[in-house]
Amino acid sequence: MMIVEIPLQADVQCSAERIFEVIADLKGQNRWLGRSAAFRGTVDVSDNPVRLGSTYREPSPQGVRHGEVTEFEPPELITFHQPMRLRPFGRIDIVQRCTLEPQGDTTLVRRVAVVGIPVYLRPVAHIILRTTSRESERTLTALKAYCETLPAR
Repeated sequence: MMIVEIPLQADVQCSAERIFEVIADLKGQNRWLGRSAAFRGTVDVSDNPVRLGSTYREPSPQGVRHGEVTEFEPPELITFHQPMRLRPFGRIDIVQRCTLEPQGDTTLVRRVAVVGIPVYLRPVAHIILRTTSRESERTLTALKAYCETLPAR
């Protein structure tokens, strides 16, 4: 198995608590994260807001991610494990980990995607990694833009 980490970070003008609330509200995700070729929305959310052990699905043309919240420590850490059966190739493993660190008036949001690609998919690994990287960057950019419009509490 080939394991690749895709780290991203952004300073967000919003409290860690508010950012965490936005991330944990999977049913409200459509307010800030639009659809793309790789992401068509989140469905079948078992709990909202999510908590440790909550499950969900993210169907897309490439396959379906069956997700579960595997780490949940408000307002500092939330991790989503979302293995995906990639049509027509097989299964890849994806973990999305978000850590939130207050920095005065801003919060440093670190988002790390960890992608596990089976050896037999190595010939298409660059496509998988490019898509995952673009989606991670798009998600973090959208999260930042949305959270910075929220009124302070």
